[in-house]
Amino acid sequence: MGTPAAAVPSLQRILQDGHEIAAVYTQPDRPSGRGNKLSAPPVKEFALENNLLVLQPLKIRTAEALETFKSHKADAAVVVAYGRILPETVLNAFPGGAINVHFSLLPKYRGAAPVNWAIVNGESKTGVTTMQMDAGLDTGGILLQRETEIGEAETAIELMNRLAIKGADLLSETLAMRDELTVQPQDDSLATPAPIMKKEDGLIDWNLTAREIAARVRGFQPFPTSYTRYHDKKLTIFKAKPVISEFSKPGKGLVIEAKGDDFFVACGEQTLLRIEELQIEGKKRMPVRDFLNGIKIQIGDVLG
Repeated sequence: MGTPAAAVPSLQRILQDGHEIAAVYTQPDRPSGRGNKLSAPPVKEFALENNLLVLQPLKIRTAEALETFKSHKADAAVVVAYGRILPETVLNAFPGGAINVHFSLLPKYRGAAPVNWAIVNGESKTGVTTMQMDAGLDTGGILLQRETEIGEAETAIELMNRLAIKGADLLSETLAMRDELTVQPQDDSLATPAPIMKKEDGLIDWNLTAREIAARVRGFQPFPTSYTRYHDKKLTIFKAKPVISEFSKPGKGLVIEAKGDDFFVACGEQTLLRIEELQIEGKKRMPVRDFLNGIKIQIGDVLG
């Protein structure tokens, strides 16, 4: 049971390991792109390429859906970013229950966006967890965990790609050792949330420090991105980093330098952000030199 590209390596690994896959559950096709054409989830595309049975129920909680689910007579369900909260009837349908691959070191970052919030909150490490699912939100017992460092410039997209592979490896190990593993309960007192992100989360608050803003730029990709305003146009920042400087002027969002490869903006606590890649409304995403060649931003302009 999975939907996005991050779930594909786990499905691929189950196949490679020689397990029999009774069925693949994924979200229904959704409209996407400029033409709003129906687009199949990456898991569906992979499953069909490998001649696997694909089901895309609109609802998972109906009696009919549960009967179909039980009819597969599987040993266990494997859930990787399926995109729906599953009822206990589904979680307990098979002898081995439901095993989840979660992209954080639980109990930290329970919720829909653990990779994004780990970066936004300035974590230096994260990881993957395999978990025996229960009715709570990412509260089930831990089977195995693997830790990894977060790169200083790593975006949520890049980290997600790495964790998807690590998660597939950990799932392989979990399934091979399932009968020997002891489920370890989570310490709820250490839990932190990783809620679904909203568009307004991406609006840059220039009162934050340069380091905090740079973390948001990396963490809020591909959605909601980090954006501000310049002359009533949306300005999205895709790459930026804090710089050490002797800067001491007040003025959050104040442009300190805008020439060549140098685009510096004042942030909270007298810190300075170097912007390296950005996009203004109506134009393409581009490196800062190309951007400044076309948009004449002046020292003393204010973003936001």
